[in-house]
Formats: sequence, C-alpha cells, structure tokens
Amino acid sequence: MTAAQADLQAQFLEMPDGLRIDRPEVADGGAIWRIARDSKALDLNSSYSYLLWCRDFAGTSVVARGADDEPVGFITGYIRPSRPGTLVVWQVAVDAAHRGRGLAAALLDGLTARVAASQAAAESALTSVETTITPGNTASERLFTSYAERHGAPVAREVLFGAGVFPDGAHDPEVLYRIGPFGH
Repeated sequence: MTAAQADLQAQFLEMPDGLRIDRPEVADGGAIWRIARDSKALDLNSSYSYLLWCRDFAGTSVVARGADDEPVGFITGYIRPSRPGTLVVWQVAVDAAHRGRGLAAALLDGLTARVAASQAAAESALTSVETTITPGNTASERLFTSYAERHGAPVAREVLFGAGVFPDGAHDPEVLYRIGPFGH
C-alpha cells in the first residue's frame, strides 16, 4: 500500500451508530432505485440499471445498511477506463431519515479506502476521484470539497457537460470535480 492509500484509510470517517458499510448485491437494486427516486435531486435511472450496477460495479460501489440489513444510503461508482487510477462517483444518496449524520461522507471515505486497497492489490494506485455536480447542489459541493480537505488533495473544477448538450433540454450543466492527486 502506498502512503497515499494509507492516508485514505487513516482518514476514514466512522459510520453512524447502527449502520454498517457493505458491498451492494443485486437484491439491493430496488432499494437503491427507491432511495435515488426519493432523493428528488438525482437523475433517476431505470430500475434495471440499478440492478446491473449492483451486479457489474459492486466492487466500486457501496451501500449503508440499517439494523434490518436494508440499504439506507449508497454510492455508485466505476473506474474510469481511460484513467485506471480514477474512481468516478456516479451517484450518492441517503434516505431522508438518515441524513444529517455524516453518512454520505463516511460512505465516500469507506468506498475510496476499499477501492484504494483493491487497486494496491492489483499493483495500481487510486490517484484521484471524479464526480459531476450541478450548480446549486450545495450538499454535494460540501461533501466532495470536505472529502478533498480531509485527504489533503486539491480540487479542480470545470464544466464537463454544458446545458446545451443534453437531448431532453431542461438540464443544468454538469461541473466536473477532479479531486487529486492524493498525497500531495
């Protein structure tokens, strides 16, 4: 494990009481879809896509489970094919009953620590995290900028997709947040 990967693990936030972090399973796809739908903030994908995500990208995604083992929050992500040291965080959502307890931050820390360990085992390194955020989504802006601060990593921002490229018309621009490199 590199020093940067050890730093990721050392900075891991604790999960709130009564919750645990876990790898998603196909059976979690329906609950994840409902959490995304109920967030009213995410672009909702088809229920089918969440099932596929839990099957094909479970290694780069995470769920928070309550005492009943049901998901109460999730992060979906993937390794960017053209930048194998980059984890792209696709969606983050927490059930309304569990918001305000630091769960999203703990999930993000836990996911990146797990991905960093997996990358190290494959003799690679997690060097950065990317996500897109629409202007005005202050919760996501705070989540990712505080993550960068905790891990001592710079944040670069640029418009990745302007509003005009979305075929359905009514979509805000997506601003790319590139966090990293780690350990600098």
